[in-house]
Amino acid sequence: MAMYDQFANIYDALMSDIPYDRYAEWVQQNAPVSSGNRLLDVGCGTGVLSVQFAKAGYNVVGLDLSESMLTIAQNRSIENNTAITFICQSMTEMDGIDGIDVAVIAIDSLNYLETLDDVVQTFKQIFEALVPGGQLFFDVHSLYKMDKIYPNSPFTYEDELVAYIWHTELGEEKHSIYHDITFFVRDDSGYYERFEESHYQQTYPIETYVKLLETIGFSSVSISTSVFGEQNEGEVERYFIQAVK
Repeated sequence: MAMYDQFANIYDALMSDIPYDRYAEWVQQNAPVSSGNRLLDVGCGTGVLSVQFAKAGYNVVGLDLSESMLTIAQNRSIENNTAITFICQSMTEMDGIDGIDVAVIAIDSLNYLETLDDVVQTFKQIFEALVPGGQLFFDVHSLYKMDKIYPNSPFTYEDELVAYIWHTELGEEKHSIYHDITFFVRDDSGYYERFEESHYQQTYPIETYVKLLETIGFSSVSISTSVFGEQNEGEVERYFIQAVK
């Protein structure tokens, strides 16, 4: 999507505090790699996790809707000598993808889907793509984060490369938020280029996700709140869900 063109170039810098290693460990502990295991990284972005999984021995397919993100992901894969197949496609479609042992939707990517029907369609597509016994791993924002944390904007950030001012506004739907972010990115001459990004996120009660997965046919659904470290009860910001076909 065009709106991600400039954003893709600074995405890694903005996500530098995300403990990707812990995410990869969570998946690997529950779905140990074996010969030929196919892993689908849904919403793979710039391919940080895709490369980690490939290095661990999975046969990785990365899927994302942004061509700009995938260009960076492909370059990262080449630089790390990993053989990853990247596909530019929406997670609600996944045409021609099957024989998957492990599917991952990481770092609240699922929350960018605008409707519950889109979530259902994504779960169905992944269920169909998974082999019997295959597993889905994903995380979502909690109601607490959406309703209590995000509305407390503006948020600001600054380092040597980029600065931003991040405003949020509650969406019309329950537990939704609009993100409007103004970036200032420093170029080689020391001047700052300004551009803006607008994003929308929606989440649902954790019970809704569990019910949808079970209705679609997943035989086992587990929830964790500690993949990135312990979270205080009542102040959980992110849920991690594992589902087995």
